Amino acid sequence: MFWYIDPSHTAVNFSVKHMMVTTVRGSLGKVRGRIELDPEHPEKGDFEISATVKGINTGDARRDGHLQSADFFDAEKYPEITFKSNAVFPKGEGHYTASGDLTIREVTRPVSFD
Repeated sequence: MFWYIDPSHTAVNFSVKHMMVTTVRGSLGKVRGRIELDPEHPEKGDFEISATVKGINTGDARRDGHLQSADFFDAEKYPEITFKSNAVFPKGEGHYTASGDLTIREVTRPVSFD
């Protein structure tokens, strides 16, 4: 099965501990990408997803502006955050874990998403 992500019905949400005291929650901007997944062979799945940084929203306009600045994501120079899977594992009925590479500001790190 092959899907293109519908940006009007898709969100990338996050939560981050701030100074180990509070949790900041938010979402990124426009999401685009594709997903290929055969439920009979999920290990052959392939995801490629990106989201714009300019649309970041944490509910605090001042913080959002700071996150978009060169101090953090540098949205002008690096407008997107991307994830490219390299493995997909079943985690239960209709649930999967995707492992792959997350790229932010041209720095790529291995991550897993449920």
